Amino acid sequence: MKVEKFVEIIGSDFYTGVPDSQLKALCDYLMDVYGIDKEHHLIAANEGNCTAIAAGYHLATNKVPVVYMQNSGQGNVINPIASLLNDKVYAIPVIFVVGWRGEPGVHDEPQHIYQGEVTLKLLEDMDIKTFVVGKDTTEEELNSAMEKFKPVLDKGKNVAFVIRKGALSYDNKVEYANDNQLLREDIINHIVTFSGEDPIISTTGKASRELFEIRESNGQSHQYDFLTVGSMGHSSSIALGVAINKPNAKIWCIDGDGAVLMHMGSMAVLGANAPNNMVHIIINNSAHETVGGMPTVAANIDMVSIAKACGYPYAVSVDNFDDLDIELAKVKNRNTLSMIEVKCSLGARENLGRPTTTAHENKECFMKYIAKL
Repeated sequence: MKVEKFVEIIGSDFYTGVPDSQLKALCDYLMDVYGIDKEHHLIAANEGNCTAIAAGYHLATNKVPVVYMQNSGQGNVINPIASLLNDKVYAIPVIFVVGWRGEPGVHDEPQHIYQGEVTLKLLEDMDIKTFVVGKDTTEEELNSAMEKFKPVLDKGKNVAFVIRKGALSYDNKVEYANDNQLLREDIINHIVTFSGEDPIISTTGKASRELFEIRESNGQSHQYDFLTVGSMGHSSSIALGVAINKPNAKIWCIDGDGAVLMHMGSMAVLGANAPNNMVHIIINNSAHETVGGMPTVAANIDMVSIAKACGYPYAVSVDNFDDLDIELAKVKNRNTLSMIEVKCSLGARENLGRPTTTAHENKECFMKYIAKL
């Protein structure tokens, strides 16, 4: 179905959400038509954040907003749905558009398998009426579903369109770019060189895929790395847990700007505990690149000041390899929690692969290695 028709049938004039590759057609359409427009479209830090924004929109306008998200974000919306939107509380109607990653019977990555199995059940448990949109869904069927949803929304309840892979399409090509020069894979290569045999915890998405392929290309063991293939926004907290319990090892975290924004409170916890054996590297391309390239707000914030305000003893930002190498050499030998923000361009190799080991194998290999440290 053309996304233009999908949007027309839904009939809302305000969208907020977190980008998803399954919803790329919708995200591209919204960016093409509205961009980031406070009146019509906002990209949020996490799914709970956009649910609250949608609630505020309804309170101010008495209109029904749309929240779009990948199903992996359902955990982030359970609290605001149950304690804010629900008709037993404030009765705030919201239309959710949920990308169905890991749909049973459809091949997907391991972090999506269980989430895909419980997607519809979670919506049902939250008393959200659902309609699944697939490649064969007709405009008449979608119109009928929307007509059935309207009296539900009128009662202050929530509804959801669950979007199967390839269900929506958009013909316009939307390009995303920034003015930064460094490629993420090259940045990670430099990190690998300086970290040596130190453990690395890497964030979800292409960063972990590139780290895996760099180890393959270098003929190195994967035992040094914990690849956080899911749980966006939690890599630095995983690294904190490791660093506290392995005080004699230097622990490196390769993070992304979208992940940091999603759960920025973790930086305050990191700064408060300030493990002197941890390095937090934030590769900032100001985009949700892994799911399509839609922007984050990270281009407009001062990561260094945020880190220092959270209690990081040392924080710096670099945008070239000479300065990056200087900072990597310093943190290798510094006994202080350190943050390095690296300004990064958008883009990855078209032939970028995925880890060939399972998540469980990655965990066992990593644990066996750090047990010796």
